[in-house]
Amino acid sequence: MSRVRDSLTVVQVPHAPGRSGDALTATVLGIIAATMYTIFSARQWASIVVPSWDLGIFTQLARRYAAVESPIVQIKGEGYNLLGDHFHPLLVLLGPVYAAFPHAFTLLVVQNLLFGLACAVLAHTAMQLLGRGSGLLVGGACAVSWGLQGAVEAQFHEIAFAVPLLALSLTALLRRHFVACAAWAMPLVFVKEDLGLTVAAIGVVLAYRSRTPLGIWLASWGVAWFGVASLIVLPALNPQDEWAYAGSIDLPGLLSDPSSLFHPEKGVTLLMLALAGGFIALRSPLALVLLPTLAWRFVSDNPGYWGHTWQYSAVLMPIVFCALVDAVVQSRASRHRWMVRFGRRAPVIVVIVALALLPQLPLAKLLHPSEHFSTSRAEAAQAAVARVPDNAVVVSDIGLMNYLVDRSTVYWVGNDNPVPDYIVVDLVAGGLPAEWTTVAEAARVMHPHARFQTVFSRDGFEVAERVGTVSRP
Repeated sequence: MSRVRDSLTVVQVPHAPGRSGDALTATVLGIIAATMYTIFSARQWASIVVPSWDLGIFTQLARRYAAVESPIVQIKGEGYNLLGDHFHPLLVLLGPVYAAFPHAFTLLVVQNLLFGLACAVLAHTAMQLLGRGSGLLVGGACAVSWGLQGAVEAQFHEIAFAVPLLALSLTALLRRHFVACAAWAMPLVFVKEDLGLTVAAIGVVLAYRSRTPLGIWLASWGVAWFGVASLIVLPALNPQDEWAYAGSIDLPGLLSDPSSLFHPEKGVTLLMLALAGGFIALRSPLALVLLPTLAWRFVSDNPGYWGHTWQYSAVLMPIVFCALVDAVVQSRASRHRWMVRFGRRAPVIVVIVALALLPQLPLAKLLHPSEHFSTSRAEAAQAAVARVPDNAVVVSDIGLMNYLVDRSTVYWVGNDNPVPDYIVVDLVAGGLPAEWTTVAEAARVMHPHARFQTVFSRDGFEVAERVGTVSRP
């Protein structure tokens, strides 16, 4: 049995070698999770559903790393170094994978496998500390959690690497493998600049749990890299010589109007986090690791950061479920019978919550694929892409961008771009300005001194090819 000095201090967990079959069971859970995510991604890909330009951006990055080149991403702008947008040098790991499988869909599979790995790691530790049944329930709840599903639907982002690293670090902390906890946390600073503060929070909890200077060292590492990334590297590589997202944090505005910090959408996000952890997760010191991510999101003036959709909450899922496991272990030694009983029921509660939310989440769309993943425009999309030859220079909206980046140099229509060989648009879902009703109109506005001829138009997809040379004013 675990023992505690009191409800707020170090929980001693057993160092048993583990029951036979736990690792296999956890691995199977991770494979099932990754498979579910990949089936969703495949359906989304086949139905030409493109949530944003991000997959195209990261595919261009992976393509450059595969060629052992700096991450210049034309979708963000001519000569734009993506390390000046966010600090994510760990994404260099995508290079060899993309070199072997040069396709944008590869990045989706990579992310899904990384999420599956995180679920397997969490489930294995949960089974060791809580028992096989309870641990499997916790791992399953994490696999279908709203934060991971939202990230899968939003397609690839750099946080794909943060999710398993957080799971590996925090589960090591739960098992009192303190050096491993620090070792897995350290690379997080190279996934995204704000995660330096998350590493610092892990360091504080590690210092509290281990009673050694290791945690203070880890916290210093996190704060130092946050400073280096946000104050030195990002401004040096950004075209505007600044940290691009610093302007969204309006601290003077918040101080003058503190009520703006309390928005219903932020409250919903907090409630969903509490529900995901069965509320008992808030009893664990590990819940403090949630605070840096929640802080930058909630003080931002960008409403897109406040809610529970997109990829922003994926990094919170391994934290909240590890906090849940920790709190359940602590509850077993509580002097309050109600807490002991609640701790025993917590794994069942979080599964019930996850299943109750499931019909409203992305994976539920797989139950009605014809309704949510229509392929009625797929043939036209493929034909439009086929009209663009390999190695062409293309300006595109987000509609077919992801389907062109593997073999073309792609720019986004919203930037000031060089005159391309082709312009490709999706008049239905590409995000063009409303006044651009045809690809010819888009060409005329963007490049008035060049002549383009429409060579394809079907089901809303249009392709224009440049004719002749560019005249100069």
